Amino acid sequence: MILIPLSDASRRPTRFPLVTAAIVAINALVFALELSGGDAFVIKWSVIPADIVAGRHWITILTGMFMHGSWSHIIGNMVFLWAFGPEVEDLMGRRPYAVFYLVGGLVAALAQVAAGPDSTVPNLGASAAIAAVLGAFLVTYPRDRIRSLLVIFVFLRVAYIPAVLLIGVWGLIQLLSLGAVAQQPSTGGVAYAAHVGGFIFGAVAARLFVHKQLTSAVL
Repeated sequence: MILIPLSDASRRPTRFPLVTAAIVAINALVFALELSGGDAFVIKWSVIPADIVAGRHWITILTGMFMHGSWSHIIGNMVFLWAFGPEVEDLMGRRPYAVFYLVGGLVAALAQVAAGPDSTVPNLGASAAIAAVLGAFLVTYPRDRIRSLLVIFVFLRVAYIPAVLLIGVWGLIQLLSLGAVAQQPSTGGVAYAAHVGGFIFGAVAARLFVHKQLTSAVL
């Protein structure tokens, strides 16, 4: 079974999610550059924990969050971002949301570096920053229903799943997966430490980025 979140069925943003759309566009542009630049481009701009610990290539902590390893990687990430990002952007305001997204990605990247400081495996992807968006959505709109597409073999069905269940299960899977791989050598795969770090940051720090005019309505 595959679960694909589509949108928040309980509320609509009050204005077009300009920052979320810009993030999607930037990711698409960078992916196009990856396709033309090949492995050399990917290695140059991805986060390599051992390099960060050695004080080299710090810019990759920023660039790595806009890169992806495959078509399925970028499509999956952008679907999740578009499903949850607009409401969080609407809540925070465009500028605070942009800062929140970038800081969430930076914190998540550093969490991955801390989990494997000797690793030479390139880390890339927007999922860690998106995890921060999920954490913010969970603590803000836990009762919202998420319109989701269920794919069971060849059967398709639209379901409405509470955010607390959908995001909560996702977060639990990341945490359990992180524990399962904690004692294994870093040979690639999913950056669970980044996901967990971004998710925790988003859940804890979300209120700090809410637009002041909206705080009284949210708390």
